[in-house]
Amino acid sequence: MLKHLLSAAALSALVAGPAFAGPAAPANAPELQSIVPAHVLVNADRRASQNLSGPWHYSVDPYRDGQADFMGRPVNPRHARGSDTNVEKTSKENPNALFEYDLRRAPEAQIPSSWIGHSAEMRYYNGLVWYQKSFDRQPKQAGKRVFLRFGAVDYKATIYLNGQMIGQHEGGFTPFAFDVTDTLRDKDNNLVVAVDSVRSADTVPPTVTDWETYGGILRDVLLVETPETWIDDSFVRYTKDGRILADIAIDGPGKANQTVEVAVEGLNLTLKGTTDAQGHVALSAKAPRGLKLWSPETPTLYNVTIKAGADALKDRIGFRTIEVKGTQIVLNGKPVFLRGISLHEEEFGLNPARIITPEASRALLSEIKYGLNGNYVRLSHYPHSEVTTRMADEMGLLVWSEIPVYWTVNFARPETLMVARKMQAENILRDRNRASVIIWSVGNETPINETRTAFLKRLADDTRALDGTRLASAALMTEREIIDGHIDMKIEDPLVASLDVMAINTYNGWYGNDKIEDVPATQWHSHWNKPLILSEFGADAQFGFHDEAAKPRFSEEYQALYYTNTLAMADKIPFLSGLSPWILKDFRSPRRQHIYQKGWNRKGVVSETGQRKMAFKVLSDYFAGKAETTK
Repeated sequence: MLKHLLSAAALSALVAGPAFAGPAAPANAPELQSIVPAHVLVNADRRASQNLSGPWHYSVDPYRDGQADFMGRPVNPRHARGSDTNVEKTSKENPNALFEYDLRRAPEAQIPSSWIGHSAEMRYYNGLVWYQKSFDRQPKQAGKRVFLRFGAVDYKATIYLNGQMIGQHEGGFTPFAFDVTDTLRDKDNNLVVAVDSVRSADTVPPTVTDWETYGGILRDVLLVETPETWIDDSFVRYTKDGRILADIAIDGPGKANQTVEVAVEGLNLTLKGTTDAQGHVALSAKAPRGLKLWSPETPTLYNVTIKAGADALKDRIGFRTIEVKGTQIVLNGKPVFLRGISLHEEEFGLNPARIITPEASRALLSEIKYGLNGNYVRLSHYPHSEVTTRMADEMGLLVWSEIPVYWTVNFARPETLMVARKMQAENILRDRNRASVIIWSVGNETPINETRTAFLKRLADDTRALDGTRLASAALMTEREIIDGHIDMKIEDPLVASLDVMAINTYNGWYGNDKIEDVPATQWHSHWNKPLILSEFGADAQFGFHDEAAKPRFSEEYQALYYTNTLAMADKIPFLSGLSPWILKDFRSPRRQHIYQKGWNRKGVVSETGQRKMAFKVLSDYFAGKAETTK
């Protein structure tokens, strides 16, 4: 059964019931069943839950001793770290017992966080790590189901609860959940997670990136409690013809013929309907006159309550439209210029461990919204925490969200495509009620060939089937020539035909042989009648390194001049609709080992601790001017 909600048109191809105007259902819509999670648990972070975050034990396993013995046979009980054995207790009862592990007495670390911050020895560890948590469940209630939900585990996770392997997940930045109702105990539950950070040519992303691997349990671990029949998925949005649509999916034994209500507080609006045999219902109503549309200037959110039987789900949702008209991006019927910057998921500090709290997220996004006069952020190069997308909703920042189809993944391998498709589905299903998210990206700087284009086109098709209300894009590269003495850039990537918005990463004046003084005269050409975002441009600078006269590379002066000249170039692109230069803050990158880098990519306009470089003011002033001229 298709456990989540497609666009209304896609649903109509699969189940009986009313269909509303929307994107056409893909011809192979049933194939989406293979990429959607068994349990969506939409809005899980706002449900009643028991948070298992906090101290966990961890143990490295570089030789994978806990998975198989040295001859490849099934793992010996002495080494089986996923078992339910209390090693200390068993050893006391039988002094002759021999174990090569003891997770319950291993070192402790605070979860969520990457193991990069657990200890100095873990800084460059890449491999298998076992985590263990003992806990008592909250008082058991009759007629309830319990799901174990992980916000993200990087990269592969194998989950054991009370000695049973309950599931596996691949993909480091998207949520997943398992039904553990019948596996839980009232007391002393033993939860073990095997986390494998190793990438290969077949993973998404592959082995080499320009950012830190960050293995570990990166986001909250929750025990989510629901009724026996629960609201598994919801998709509530506003349409260009002035209607509010709500697609709801119910799961459980009472999913059929279930009455569903969707109430929008403050609008005196309630939508009602009854689910079909598959547990789906599609609701629609004309939007009240008092509706205030969400925008960066007025990020209005409404409290929305969904009720079905014994279940009730609350969310805060903004209503807005986003579309493309010719070479313009149009928000709520008006052209919008995206004034933004790219961002990696790292908190400010000398030793970030990808611990994204509301406070950490607000600190990062505030630099964009208030410091840079921005209205947009590109969340690179993977889905960021739902803490961040919710914060963008509240603060009023438009969001580009992407999956890590990065550089040279194995485009010819069907299994790799399946991993990417599942990542995109999990990302979209988590965040398609976030008004801030306007662009789903399917890749970054991928080489142009037929196999790659077919791979990314499949992702773009999936994206539209899962959410036809937003724009599809990808960060592409472009052709460069010297014509009549000036730099000439041509956008000819065939993938553009499958995208709503073109996006180009360009670094003329930093990489390559182009002189920085020649950048402003660069000319751009495109035969596509589509808007363009300069999704990346930038130059490295070490905060505090100044040389006003020479302006050498890695100085703040060179970076500021690079921004000045690149923004002058941008002003001459007639089909430009947005900017997200690279990048807000300096971030970890082990492949960067210049004396001014030392394991950091220094293209941030602020340092890793938040100190603003000269280029920050150049960009801030430019965006302030753009905000005035595009009102």
